[in-house]
Amino acid sequence: MEGRVYNFSSGPAALPLPVMKQVQEELLVYPGAGASIMEISHRSKNFAAVHEAAKSGIQKLLGLPDHYRILFVPGGATMQFSMIPMNLMAGKSADYIQCGAWGAKALKEAKKFGDPRIAWSGKAENYIRMPKNAELTLNPDAAYLHFTANETIDGTEFFHEPDAGSVPLICDASSNFMSKPIPVEKYGLIYAGAQKNVGPSGMAVVIIREDLIERAPAGLPVLLDYRVMAENDSLYNTPPSFGIYIVSLVARWLLDEIGGLAKMEAINIEKAKMLYGVIDGSGGYYRGHAIPECRSRMNITFRLPDETLEKRFVEQAKAAGMYELKGHRSVGGCRASIYNAMPIEGVRVLRDFMLEFQKNNG
Repeated sequence: MEGRVYNFSSGPAALPLPVMKQVQEELLVYPGAGASIMEISHRSKNFAAVHEAAKSGIQKLLGLPDHYRILFVPGGATMQFSMIPMNLMAGKSADYIQCGAWGAKALKEAKKFGDPRIAWSGKAENYIRMPKNAELTLNPDAAYLHFTANETIDGTEFFHEPDAGSVPLICDASSNFMSKPIPVEKYGLIYAGAQKNVGPSGMAVVIIREDLIERAPAGLPVLLDYRVMAENDSLYNTPPSFGIYIVSLVARWLLDEIGGLAKMEAINIEKAKMLYGVIDGSGGYYRGHAIPECRSRMNITFRLPDETLEKRFVEQAKAAGMYELKGHRSVGGCRASIYNAMPIEGVRVLRDFMLEFQKNNG
């Protein structure tokens, strides 16, 4: 479409074009409602159907057992940094794997509500990898073990679940949620800010095992209480209804057009291999941040020989229709976020640009 670029933003990120087109078609009048989805009551039968479609889509994609609940919570993943210790620490300690900036932020917030421990930290190594299970120092009496599945800033990703033993495993899956199948029953709680892979900014999807809901202590602020959210099916107050609508469409796209998460994972592997192939074959011109076995499929982070070339790379890529390739302000360099909605064609265009840029600026 005229004026639309390849959006490599880390978030808010690209949404699937078929989803965007359906939103465009239905924005003024949602079928059968006589008004926009943004205007109708969250208690209406039309919205109830949308809400149910979003939940059932996630359930089918992940194969969720019946003893897990799906909640749609305002505030994004950052609010979960607070809700999790408020609801689940319950006067005990909790273990945190600090594998990047987001894991560090979650840990910092948890300290406001208890005495969390660092089970492992990659800070001394500049967050270039994820830990092996043998490296974790775990407390068997911890309230839970928290980890970040994919660190967007550093471009690292877990490809195995940390072994938490009998302790509930809690995962910030914001930037690789729905990018691959996962063994849900290993987890006590999974949460994801919607704006990476499943919807717009401003809300989080929370998947929580029912027994953990009962841990919530009395007297929590009402909208920060998992028990209240679960008992009211995320509808205690007006929910992020437009975001839930988008999630329902993305889930349908993943099911009907992609064919499920195993096929989505295969596409994501192919996309990541294209860019890492350029990096590995560049003779050091492009330097990846993460060690190869921990490199993210979602966020490809790399440096060029100097900052002047990095600036030129970002500027020339933008002129060629590839936006948001600048690395996070805290680390610099370049970053290509290639979430589910980034088409293979967009990655091919970036791959070819990278090859040409090295040829012309090597």
